[in-house]
Amino acid sequence: MRLEKKATVVSTSVATLLVVIKMSVGVLSGSVAVLASAIDSFLDLTVSLFNYFALHNAEKAPDDKFHFGRGKIEPLASVIEGVVISLSALFILYEALSKIVHNQKMTDMQDSIAVMIVSIVITTGLVLFLNYVAKKTNNMVIKADALHYKTDLYTNGAILLSLAIIHFTDIYIIDPILGIFIAFYMIYSAYPIIEEGVLMLLDVALDKEDIQKIENTIKQENEISTFHYLQTREAGSDIFISVHLVFKDSKISLYDAHNISDSIEDKIKKLFEDKKCQITIHMDPYDDSHSNHH
Repeated sequence: MRLEKKATVVSTSVATLLVVIKMSVGVLSGSVAVLASAIDSFLDLTVSLFNYFALHNAEKAPDDKFHFGRGKIEPLASVIEGVVISLSALFILYEALSKIVHNQKMTDMQDSIAVMIVSIVITTGLVLFLNYVAKKTNNMVIKADALHYKTDLYTNGAILLSLAIIHFTDIYIIDPILGIFIAFYMIYSAYPIIEEGVLMLLDVALDKEDIQKIENTIKQENEISTFHYLQTREAGSDIFISVHLVFKDSKISLYDAHNISDSIEDKIKKLFEDKKCQITIHMDPYDDSHSNHH
């Protein structure tokens, strides 16, 4: 099993445990903050299961139906995760405002504090593990998952602090006010996840720095006079690159041109060792970049 898939299994297991604990205490205590955290953990569970499905299908080899593979399932999963985070934030916002209007109080404070402490300890371990996997694999689904649980860690800490203040002061309005701040923070955190996924689904080009590296690699080849129609895009862990190379010798043999192209292709692949590069090189005996088609 790939490390990314193992990470989704771990996050799913942790989310399941947190849902059971938080939901039980949240319902008994009446705390909007704890209940919001329980709802978020339930959504974490749903998203983690979807991420496992996404990674399982994204790694399938190209076939007759999907000639370029299923790599775009990964950015699709990121978009869905971001939307789920945003929707859960809106629900938390509604619950918090409702509690302010109806002036509802909390009970079972000690149980609420205890469950948040346990939640922080467990979530901290999960975040450290997911960050390790994200850095090792550079997988955007795992990065989104790590960011999601990192926001959980911050909100859990804020909830614990608010519960402690309420316990000593009996100022219950702190709970729904914190819920409002948590909701806005979740929406703020979801935006970059959605943006990155949408841009990848729209075939956004690689970063300017990466494109510059590709161009420099091509320019270092002595037998190439120029190049054009350099196009790049990314789909999950796959990078797609296409380019037209113009050879100095217009009468170069196909064998030699092919060897030079293979050499350039290998050098480009070394630039992205943590990705799977799909490179298409068109070999031109002259510069046809002014033509209307390519």
